[in-house]
Order: sequence, then structure tokens, then C-alpha cells
Amino acid sequence: MANLALTRRGLLAGAAVAAAPGVVQAAPRYDAVLNRADDPRRFSAPTFAKLSEAVAAAPADGTRPFRILVTRGLWDEQVVIDKPFVHLVGEDRKGAVISHLAASGLTAPDGKRWGTFRTPTLFVRAPDFAARNLTIQNAFDGLAEMTKPGGLHSHDGAGPQAVALMLDKGSDRARLTEVDILGYQDTLFPDAGRSLFERCLITGSYDFIFGAGRAWFEHCEIRSRPRPVDPVDGYVVAPSTPIEQPYGLVFHRCRLTAEPGVKRRSVYLGRPWRPSSVFPDGRYGDPRFVGAAAFLDCWMGDHIAPEGWTEMWYTGRDGNPRTMLQPEDARFVQFRAHGPGAGGLGRGRWLTLSEARRFSPDNVLDGWR
Repeated sequence: MANLALTRRGLLAGAAVAAAPGVVQAAPRYDAVLNRADDPRRFSAPTFAKLSEAVAAAPADGTRPFRILVTRGLWDEQVVIDKPFVHLVGEDRKGAVISHLAASGLTAPDGKRWGTFRTPTLFVRAPDFAARNLTIQNAFDGLAEMTKPGGLHSHDGAGPQAVALMLDKGSDRARLTEVDILGYQDTLFPDAGRSLFERCLITGSYDFIFGAGRAWFEHCEIRSRPRPVDPVDGYVVAPSTPIEQPYGLVFHRCRLTAEPGVKRRSVYLGRPWRPSSVFPDGRYGDPRFVGAAAFLDCWMGDHIAPEGWTEMWYTGRDGNPRTMLQPEDARFVQFRAHGPGAGGLGRGRWLTLSEARRFSPDNVLDGWR
């Protein structure tokens, strides 16, 4: 049996060998393959037509990676990862796309509005998830929706919020490497556990990286998208970090870029999100949530607003839905910013060198990396 020479456009190095002309076998490191029925290749690992079916084949109590090869294609499905150690490996970063279209204000199959927390294309609810060399997207076209008459707008709670990836309760030690995470509003929702993003691309406009989890972003591109219907093009982060948690969203040596059409000085680094909780005297913004975010040694384009950070409303104890939480009352910091948008940042706190050193991967991820 001759070895098959693989190119960069082929399967990952060492991922396949030729058994006969036109026949491909997945190496033993893959436990399942997501592939189209019309693909002439045959794989030695079990092949599935849906990602949810491949995930269902993983052991419920797995203690080692269950590796799923995601071949090139648009895999349109809303999927829940509820098994530990599920690892997704794409055949092509741009060409292996996990996708679904759902937005808060649209109607779901059950006849109700989706609501933000039901929109994710991919839910992760188990530990030790990993993804590499693929794309996860919410296919909702937020720009087209917001610019058409009668479209969904962000001031409406049932608006264009459309999540691509949610790290939900049960997720911990999630690692994403060289993954494109694409959306428009509320794109990435690391809301639980610890997560590591390495050399990823994350796109969006309003609050497009948000949640309560501990997340470290290393050498990622954070790309803002235009929002012509508003004077403000967006907010990069909206953390809802619990006060007892010392770290939230941390960006290290990342690049903050913008698509054509994003206005100069129109994007804030972030604003503090304070979700509501139910108390004996009513339902209002929970003071336990005091957002934490840090940008360390990051390059910032000229789309970043000179203030850096801004306020965000929540429901006050008196019932006022427009009570404002100021960035000075959150935990927003930066250290040694670079690029045309790095000047100013007047509303965030600048760290000293000794303070910045505390923001290590080991500390932020509490001993895991």
C-alpha cells in the first residue's frame, strides 16, 4: 500500500492514506467523520451525515479525545456538545463550516421567538471540548436585517442577537485553535468555565464577545463590522463576570481590526453587562455581576473610540430599566496598547508592569492551559 502525499489543500498531514485509487481512509486518530453522501472517498472511521449524529456516537463518560473530522462543506445544523472530550478537526478552515441561522427576534420552529440564549449554532455543555481549523458561524445577516425597513434593531430585546458559539453551563477547559467564529451581534458567548482561543478570528459589531466565563485570547484577530444605522458601530466585549471571579475576558497580543465601512473612533472596547436576577423584593440587575476585561499588548485600529470603554444600562432596584453602570464601576483594564487606536483609552485603567504580570494564562485559567 503506497502512502498518499498530502498537500495543504488536502486532509491534515498524516490524516489519510490511500488504500486504492479514489479510496481514502481516515487514520486511527479520527473516531468519526462528518462527510457528504456524494463524496467518493471512503473512510475507515464511521461516517455521519450530521454533526449531531457524530457527537451522539461519542461515549458519555469519555476520558480521551473523541476526534471528529469535519470535511469541507456547509454543515447547517444547531448542535449541542454534551459529551466530554469531543474534538472537532476541520479539513479546511474556510471550507469546513458549521452553520445555522437563528436570531432573537425571529420565530423558531416552536412558534415562539428564539430569544438570544436559544440562538447559538453550537452549544458546548461538557468539559474538554476542542475545535481546530474550521468555521463556526451564525448565518443571520445582521447588517441586511438592520438596514431594511421594519428590520430588527438592538434596542428591542427580541432583536438581531444571533450567537455562533456558546460555552454554556458544564463547559470547562474548552480550547479553540485557528477557528473562525463569525456573526454580527452577540457572536461568541463564553459564559461558563475556562476557555482558550488561539489564533482565532472573531467578527461582530454589538457586544460580540460577552458572558461570565474566564477566557484567554492569544494572537486572535477581533474584527469589527459596520453598523450604518447607528452612530456607534459597536462594542467589542460585554462581560458579566461574577464579582468573586478575579478574571473575565483577557486578550493578549491580539489585533483589533475593522471591515470597510466601520467609522473611525466608533467602536468601544466594551461595556459592563449586568444581567437581572430574582430577589425577594423583585427582579433587577444583580450587583454580583461586575464585568472584567483586559487588553494586554494588543494592536488597535483607528476604529477604537478614544474613551476606550463606555456605560451600559441595566434594570435598577427601583425598576428603572435605564439605570447606567459606568465602566469605572467595572473591572476594565489595558496595558501597553499599540496602533492608531491605542491613544487615549481614558475610561479604562492602565495597568502597571507588576499588575500586568498577574494576568498570566496560569492565573486567568486557574492552572489550566
